[in-house]
Amino acid sequence: MTLHPHATGETMNFADKELKCADCGGMFVFSAGEQQFFQEKGFTNEPRHCKQCKGKRRGSGDRPRIDSHVTCSECGSDTTVPFKPTQGRPVLCAACFTHRPKAHAIAEVNAL
Repeated sequence: MTLHPHATGETMNFADKELKCADCGGMFVFSAGEQQFFQEKGFTNEPRHCKQCKGKRRGSGDRPRIDSHVTCSECGSDTTVPFKPTQGRPVLCAACFTHRPKAHAIAEVNAL
């Protein structure tokens, strides 16, 4: 069994590396700084995708917003929320959510 250098307290000298993207086949640089970051976080695998392909895989934030029309559990007003309500939990309008006591919210989270 080989121990990861970070686990043994060793430091490694890093040098920029060129890797081949698993999606587009293009070459990209895995910099010395990125390698050090990977080591500090305990990551053992090198990245497989260039930044452009990684952005495409993550959706790059261009997903359409999901708006759901609901009735506020507190005041009963019709409102829209930017998510799809699930698990039968209460859904609040913006005004009720803003004025909700923090202690009540923390107690509810702790009960989960």
